[in-house]
Amino acid sequence: MSYFCVVKIEEIYIKRCIELAKNGLGSTYPNPMVGSVIVHDGKIIGEGWHRKSGEPHAEVNAINSVKNKSLLAKATIYVSLEPCSHFGKTPPCCDLIIQHKIPNVVIGTVDPNSKVAGTGIKRLIENGCQITVGILEDECNELNKRFFTFHNKKRPYIILKWAESKDGFIAPLTKEKQEPVWISNPYSRQLSHKWRSEEQAILVGTQTVLDDNPKLDVRDWTGNNPIRIVLDRTGKITSDYFLKDGKTKTIVITERENLTSVENLIYESVIFDKQLTQKIIGILYRYGIQSVIVEGGKQTLETFIADNLWDEARIFKGNISLNEGIKAPLLNKISKVTDIKDDQLKLFLNHD
Repeated sequence: MSYFCVVKIEEIYIKRCIELAKNGLGSTYPNPMVGSVIVHDGKIIGEGWHRKSGEPHAEVNAINSVKNKSLLAKATIYVSLEPCSHFGKTPPCCDLIIQHKIPNVVIGTVDPNSKVAGTGIKRLIENGCQITVGILEDECNELNKRFFTFHNKKRPYIILKWAESKDGFIAPLTKEKQEPVWISNPYSRQLSHKWRSEEQAILVGTQTVLDDNPKLDVRDWTGNNPIRIVLDRTGKITSDYFLKDGKTKTIVITERENLTSVENLIYESVIFDKQLTQKIIGILYRYGIQSVIVEGGKQTLETFIADNLWDEARIFKGNISLNEGIKAPLLNKISKVTDIKDDQLKLFLNHD
């Protein structure tokens, strides 16, 4: 007896769109990642993805890659996200599809951005296009979980991240000032820098800065440095710390008032009370920040956990023991465990 499953042809091409779109991870903010494939007579004749904000969208790149444009009038264009219908930094993709008389449009999922939100589909239908929507919808939504969280929940996608020792500590009780104690191995640390290049911002508390004097950059990887978000309630972080070097956009959230912001060093004044995490994400939303890695320290991480304001957590379990120290936060929604040499990487997902 033989077993087989029928895979819809639309799913094959939308899956390819998703693969293409992932090439833009970390470089398309504030735009979503989008991939597009154009098919004529069962053959792919064009492909493209959105590479960077301000540059052509996926559909434009796919259409431009087609050598024989006369085939477009008998082709199907596949796109992982609804084509835009408004003028932003680039013209509407809908207009280009209509201009080239592409008769069939297959869409993975609807764009949640209020500037689009179904108007792209409506415009294509009004101009005679045959539309199919909702192919691999869950996968397309997952692809742009940051973009969807930002537009649907009015907050950034929040990733908690820390390293803990084999016996469950994130740091020793005492250490030399600004000399980090490495719990994870070099491969895990390089992966952390890769993650930084993929997210729009990174957030740390005061004590982490005072203890480690971090740069929060991607020096062990290639890509964009994230926007640095620093909690500094009383102004303990002085100008000689790396986070105030002005090399990367940095937002300092503090209770101090009347501080003067300069280029790449911005002060936001709030009261540090029980609503602090809500105030933090409100500030990040106002700055258009779609994703943030919360790297510590313990108090900052536990505040986000206590308020249930997180989407996933990435925890490195190192191969060293500290015997005593600052206990790591606790989570109980583990989803996946991966070995990175002698480290364990635990992934936790929060679907609440």
